[in-house]
Amino acid sequence: MNKTLTVFTPTYNRAQTLYLNYESLKRQTSKDFIWLIIDDGSIDGTKELVQKWIDENEISIRYYYQQNQGMHGAHNTAYELIDTELNVCIDSDDYMADEAVEKIVDFWKIHGNENYAGIIGLDATQEGEIIGTLLPEKIKAEKLSNLHGKFKVKGDKKLVYRSELTRNTPSYPIFPGEKYCPLSYKYILIDQRQPLLIMNEILCYVEYLSDGSSMNIINQYKKNPNGFAFFRKVAIQYAPTFKERFRESMHYVSSSLMIGNKKFLFESPKFLTTLLAAPLGILLYFYITRTNKATVLKSS
Repeated sequence: MNKTLTVFTPTYNRAQTLYLNYESLKRQTSKDFIWLIIDDGSIDGTKELVQKWIDENEISIRYYYQQNQGMHGAHNTAYELIDTELNVCIDSDDYMADEAVEKIVDFWKIHGNENYAGIIGLDATQEGEIIGTLLPEKIKAEKLSNLHGKFKVKGDKKLVYRSELTRNTPSYPIFPGEKYCPLSYKYILIDQRQPLLIMNEILCYVEYLSDGSSMNIINQYKKNPNGFAFFRKVAIQYAPTFKERFRESMHYVSSSLMIGNKKFLFESPKFLTTLLAAPLGILLYFYITRTNKATVLKSS
């Protein structure tokens, strides 16, 4: 029987937390899903642990191992493998609400069609506190950029996408020696095509670990300047307001300086905005390259 939803989990040496996801998936009130685990080069016994779960045959599990490419590389692989109508990423240190699959599938069957990119729902802490703000109640669907800009929605949200879109949107670039490109790259591109259906339901419980990518954004900037410079160009191009375009330009200048790109002004999709942002971008460059501070900030 074909499943409607793929729950995919990129993981790298997270065997100690992955069981939380597994237990939550066993508790799901609907089994209309497959769990796709992308093992991004783990050496902590993840493969053996997952094989044990596969042998238990409690839920449908698909396991794929690859050499370490970073979070975005694992997402690339997942989107290539997914063959269900919908997909949602649940990180290796997070887990789904017990009725999340049922709510997603039922909601989509009622409201979903090819005119929508998917569904946006809520993330919550493990204590049940909503991350950021609720979604607007009086609209059926909206683009992600407008939710953040026009409706002032704050905090991470759970994105459930139509797999046709995630599969056909360009992949994250892989830069030699780097392990990260902001996942928002794909979300921005999909956002230009179709809005997301709004569902004010908790779909995922999250925990920020000290070694998670969202907890060390300054270090990520330092280690992955090509990935961030690439992303900022896209973000500049599609930024809905001047304020956001200016902010992205400032970061673009900083990342461009890190990789020694002297042509960044001429390569920017918004030359004048980037020119205006250049002085602050230079200051940001010096701040990032000279600080050891780890800043808490969920994915850019």
